[in-house]
Amino acid sequence: MKALAEQIADIDGVEIYGRVVGVRGLMVEIAGPLYAMSVGSRLTLDGGNGPGIPCEVVGFSGELALAMPYGALEGVRRGCRAVVNSSAGMVRPSDRWLGRVINAMGEPIDGKGPLPAGPAPYSFRNSPPAAHSRQRVGSPLDLGVRALNTFLTVCRGQRMGIFAGSGVGKSVLMSMLAKNVSADVSVIGLIGERGREVQEFLQEDLGEEGMRRAVVVVSTSDEPALMRRQAAYLTMAIAEYFRDEGKDVLAMMDSVTRFAMAQREIGLSAGEPPTAKGYTPTVFTELPKLLERAGPGAANQGTITGIFTVLVDGDDHNEPVADAVRGILDGHIVMERSIAERGRYPAVNILKSISRTMPRSCDPQYLPTIMRARQVMATYSDMEELIRLGAYRPGSSADVDEAITLHGPLENFLGQGKNEATSLAAGYQQLEEILKGQQTPGQQTTG
Repeated sequence: MKALAEQIADIDGVEIYGRVVGVRGLMVEIAGPLYAMSVGSRLTLDGGNGPGIPCEVVGFSGELALAMPYGALEGVRRGCRAVVNSSAGMVRPSDRWLGRVINAMGEPIDGKGPLPAGPAPYSFRNSPPAAHSRQRVGSPLDLGVRALNTFLTVCRGQRMGIFAGSGVGKSVLMSMLAKNVSADVSVIGLIGERGREVQEFLQEDLGEEGMRRAVVVVSTSDEPALMRRQAAYLTMAIAEYFRDEGKDVLAMMDSVTRFAMAQREIGLSAGEPPTAKGYTPTVFTELPKLLERAGPGAANQGTITGIFTVLVDGDDHNEPVADAVRGILDGHIVMERSIAERGRYPAVNILKSISRTMPRSCDPQYLPTIMRARQVMATYSDMEELIRLGAYRPGSSADVDEAITLHGPLENFLGQGKNEATSLAAGYQQLEEILKGQQTPGQQTTG
């Protein structure tokens, strides 16, 4: 009843509207009461005989407000009304949203009926918690993936990036995390995803087990830029609701690059100057605002562990978005095409990846084991070209001989099927057995 009363209070008593005076591409120019509009204000355009078209004010030019639509502009004509909505962009998440698939506006798209409204409204664009009020990151989080659990241990409330080119296995790794992670809730944002792959991800990769404790936000690549951007905001707003309920939340977003591309499209339409690779300055302003919303909450709240994928352009890990995101997050997981081409999945390059909470986040008992395994892999990487060419003579170096002997078992350890899960403790034990020579390739057991 309280939620219903608040929604009734949001109903406008007076209707304020302007008029459309021009349309340039996706930009709608509106004349009217500018005092009632601000950047971020919501408008509804009369779209002929169909339903109204929601828009958002993204800037001003002279005496005109500049708005971009959340849908197609078919039916909009010069002189049609643009009604100002007094209520800001809000969503009311609820525990009964678990297992549901929704769009960027918070509307169900899974055919399972309407979504029940939660008790309190959450802004799509909440500010990150104040730095001085946040708790520190919590205990290690079991992700169920051996390579990440052992070499890149993630704590509750940490934010990690998965950096990879297209087709290297980011989505499959995300599905493994969603199914196997020991968090209470998963909130998954598919930003600019291929429409064909949405059902595959939901049914095959995520499955019933993963869906039971997940909320999935979908915005496909054919939707307007505002919808793609808002899908990212909605993903974080839902995660914040469950965090405030005291739950440990895993928020996953695929991908932050498509969020940045949507913001670039909005900025260029509003007249912003392009900078690095055409990205506008607001892209690099909005990225930290979005990513900082993940992390540990205040006292008596839960945590949001963030896993954000970054689609690196042309496999260039130093392109502008990847470079900016890497500086914001608490670690990065680098996936390489050359490893995927060898048939090892997940194709994580351990030597180029880092978790900023290591080494204190891992079990102190196994820290020497992890460091030694990294040294062995580094030794093999340094000599790999000579070894493959046959230029290295066995017996020349004891360290290189050991690296050659352990290379096969370590590669098998890092590889993992998408339906396979290994606990934190089991991963540490398997790695220790490999380094002691007590385990041969293919003998890893799941825990």
